[in-house]
Amino acid sequence: MSAAAREGRPAGGGADPEAKAREICLRLLSASPRTRAQLADALRRKDVPADVADRVLARFTDVGLIDDEAFAQAWVQSRHTGRGLAKRALAAELRRRGVADDTVNEAVESLDPAQEEETARALVLRRLPSTRGADPAKRMRRLVGMLARKGYPPGLSYRVVKEALAEEGADLDTVPDPAPFD
Repeated sequence: MSAAAREGRPAGGGADPEAKAREICLRLLSASPRTRAQLADALRRKDVPADVADRVLARFTDVGLIDDEAFAQAWVQSRHTGRGLAKRALAAELRRRGVADDTVNEAVESLDPAQEEETARALVLRRLPSTRGADPAKRMRRLVGMLARKGYPPGLSYRVVKEALAEEGADLDTVPDPAPFD
């Protein structure tokens, strides 16, 4: 008896396409949570027929192995807490992973604005000591730029940095007021 027959696979070189698709999805999901779009891309790269991929992905969704809403919520909390990313950056990351716009909007809106501001303050306070000794305008640019790269809005970034520098006693008279941000 051949190995294929013992394993319940058809003879002639390959596994059943549906079994192959299930195995690919399970392997990827066991490594880390994935979106439906990420799994669909992986199946497409492995030359799984589209109709088979759709059936397998639908079944995985039905049984709860794929849940883009839960993925998005967990992603927002994890990346905000761990990396300090703001709503804009989180939304961009989720869209790159193929999460639907409605799901993205719902997930990022679950982030409390006060929590987002507090995270911005914590990021600035952590980075502030490394800018000591530099010109206040340069410190302002560096800290606001850091927050901008993490997706924080310009007005919030400027206000948080200005408050942190003022608390430290920096001379803010030399720092231009960016009127377009207010």
